[in-house]
Amino acid sequence: MVAEKIKEYLAELPKHVTLVAVSKTKPEDLILEAYNVGQRVFGENKVQDLAEKYQHLPKDIQWHMIGHLQTNKVKYIAPFVSLIHAVDSLKLLKTINKEAKKNNRTIDCLFQIHIAKEETKFGLDKEELIDILNSDEYKELQNIRIVGLMGMATNTPDMEIVKNEFAGLKSLLKELKQSHFSSEASFKELSMGMSGDYQIAVEQGSTMVRIGSSIFGARNY
Repeated sequence: MVAEKIKEYLAELPKHVTLVAVSKTKPEDLILEAYNVGQRVFGENKVQDLAEKYQHLPKDIQWHMIGHLQTNKVKYIAPFVSLIHAVDSLKLLKTINKEAKKNNRTIDCLFQIHIAKEETKFGLDKEELIDILNSDEYKELQNIRIVGLMGMATNTPDMEIVKNEFAGLKSLLKELKQSHFSSEASFKELSMGMSGDYQIAVEQGSTMVRIGSSIFGARNY
């Protein structure tokens, strides 16, 4: 079933949209089932699970850290992580930079922007983000590369709200491209859209959708 779902999504999604198969809480055999039909990008939200799966599974998998990341856990994934989706503070960014340097790497990151109406979701607002980008501390970071933005829409059946939130994130990406990243071709990723709203996200310019439950089944808590 996992293999069939992966094939369906890969056929449906436009070529410029990356499918991040959210494998959190899922066993390694299901990840391998997806891998065996060509899926290479997987998302995890817990550092311990991510580090363990990295040890056991094929090394050409691109592992994305999609959950809230604590600074004291960065060192465990810095040697191999492909992309960190949820950077929401300068402190975290500095820690990622430090651990990347230790591993002689540059780690790709996305700034997480708070676009939802729920206060419980993490993320920066526009003013906080601009403050980080304009700070001297940020400009000194040599071992991170900001490649775009990530956002989680409000959990609501009103898809007009979701659409507007995604449109706002796309607009912010365009604005930042002109103001701070005009010379960086890599700054183009928009990680937005999950199982319930990915189609709207793609319509609004998403380049990465994070899909878990509709591929792997309901979450195992």
